[in-house]
Formats: sequence, structure tokens, C-alpha cells
Amino acid sequence: MAEMAVRTAEGAALDGDLTLPAHTRGVVLFAHGSGSSRHSPRNRAVGGALNRHGLATLLVDLLTADEEVRDARTHDLRFDIGLLADRLAGIVDRLGGAPETAGRPVGLFGASTGAAAALVAAAGRPGDIAAVVSRGGRPDLAGPALIQVTAPTLMLVGELDTAVRELNEQARTVMTAHAELRIVPGATHLFEEPGALDVVAEEAAAWFTTYL
Repeated sequence: MAEMAVRTAEGAALDGDLTLPAHTRGVVLFAHGSGSSRHSPRNRAVGGALNRHGLATLLVDLLTADEEVRDARTHDLRFDIGLLADRLAGIVDRLGGAPETAGRPVGLFGASTGAAAALVAAAGRPGDIAAVVSRGGRPDLAGPALIQVTAPTLMLVGELDTAVRELNEQARTVMTAHAELRIVPGATHLFEEPGALDVVAEEAAAWFTTYL
């Protein structure tokens, strides 16, 4: 695993962890959920599974250290989907220009509010983002961008996460891209139940290996 520093269009420096397995077939950029970070054990567990399937992963903090301090107090930036989506798009550009990842297809893995940012970014970069996976996502926060997404999208929701499950069902009916909703039995929003995250990891790996 190597550190990758990413500078946004407005000059903010973001920290990321890039893992490149041998014979990489594509790169998956992670967009974590509200109040989380690139150190999220859930995202790292999924990332490890993707690495074992020959996919590179980039886990990055979409807020700077100063912004994290502000957001911990106000909780406003974590719901600024436009800001997060713009930063994801900028990181996609960075991947396209980096020697170790240039020319490789890119997928987005978003959790919670990060899934909304991933969908907005995918809508704005239809030629650059090949697939999206959402874990317990809030696609409703992507707004009208949902119908502009062209990348194949997989929505993974816990069976017991009823409110988010309904939001994902509604989003799937709105989307014009190929979109599938899969329910993880017995799981709640954070997929903390035994085996639940393993299902997420395998479903995501299968989706990305198919579409990347």
C-alpha cells in the first residue's frame, strides 16, 4: 500500500491510500460515508477483498484535516454532496494521469452519503467511470443526477435497514442505467452482523470484475 496525495481544484490537499495488486484489471475509488474516513474498517475489509480479485483500490479522505475538524462540529460538509462529488471527479482525473493507474478503468464504491457523491460524480463523468457500487447508500441525495448516471450500478442494502432500503428501491426505479438492488439478509445499516460484510465484499468484487 502506498500513500497518494491528491490536490483538489481549489488547492486542498487530500490524503489517500493506494493498493496495487499485481496484474491490476481496474481501480476502485472509495467514497466513505458521513463521519467516516479512509481508515474505516468496513471499507478496508471490502478493499482487501477487491485486491484479492485483482482490483486496485484508492481509499481517500474527501475532506482536509481542517475541514474534518469543522465538520465534526457542524456536520455540514459531510452532506455537501456537490463538493464531495467534485472532489471525486478530480481524483478520477488524478488516477487517469498517474503512471501506475493511467489507462485502467475506474469504478466507485460509495457508502452512505458517499454513495450519493459517487452517483453525482458518475453522472458528470460518464466516459470516465465504468461502474458504481453503493453500500447502505443514500442515492436520494444525488437528486436529479440519478437519471443521468450511465454506469452500471449495484445497490447493496441490509434487510433490516428498512428506511434506506426504501430509498434505494425508489432510486432504482428512477435510474435509466442498468441498476440492481440486492438485499443482504439479516443485516442492518452498518453490516456489523457476522458474515454481512463478507457478502458485501463478494458482491462488490463480482460487480467490479464484470464491469471493469
